Amino acid sequence: MAAADEASRPFAGLSDVSISEDIPVEGDISVSMNSSRRDDDYFSTLDEPVKETILRDLRAVGTKFVHVLYPKRSTALLRDWDLWGPLLLCVTLALLLQGGSADMADQGGPQFAEVFVIVWFGSIIITLNSKLLGGTISFFQSLCVLGYCIMPLTVAMVVCRLVLLVHTGTVSFAVRLALVTASFGWSTFASTAFLADSQPPNRKALVVYPVFLFYFVIGWMVLTFSPSQ
Repeated sequence: MAAADEASRPFAGLSDVSISEDIPVEGDISVSMNSSRRDDDYFSTLDEPVKETILRDLRAVGTKFVHVLYPKRSTALLRDWDLWGPLLLCVTLALLLQGGSADMADQGGPQFAEVFVIVWFGSIIITLNSKLLGGTISFFQSLCVLGYCIMPLTVAMVVCRLVLLVHTGTVSFAVRLALVTASFGWSTFASTAFLADSQPPNRKALVVYPVFLFYFVIGWMVLTFSPSQ
């Protein structure tokens, strides 16, 4: 007990110490408002009308469509990814592929769900392949890029159906073949341009190969479509 009293004796007088109000406190104590302003800007969309939110999303989707129409090396689809555009394109393509002669004969043609299965499964394979090769892309970024770049093939499907309404002979097949081939090259080039910065420089050919197969399968579905009589 004596040792404990001696140890606490140097601090015995601290309880009686008081700080006078006349002693100035030196230094500038202030709270920065930049962080709160950033938070307010971030959450300001919670108070905006639903119409403004929808228009803002539509403008963002339209901007990404423009990027696909004029493909160049960019991180726009990777940085601000969304799934609205891929959903719209997949639904449109799936609806256009319905009503084929193979569907009516033996149910062996492309069904509505097959387009979504191909897109999701293809995105998984391409993402895993990129990760194994040292890439930095995520699954949803891959799904966004691949989904938006289906647009040329979707447009080709619309034109192919119009061509099939006019003629179904050899000339029609040649026109559809040229159109699908050009759309396939456009989709592949656009997607690889967006994915370029997320891949290792010396392994880009290995990354492009599954993308090539992905759009080849969709292009084959478009080319082999024939309406039921």
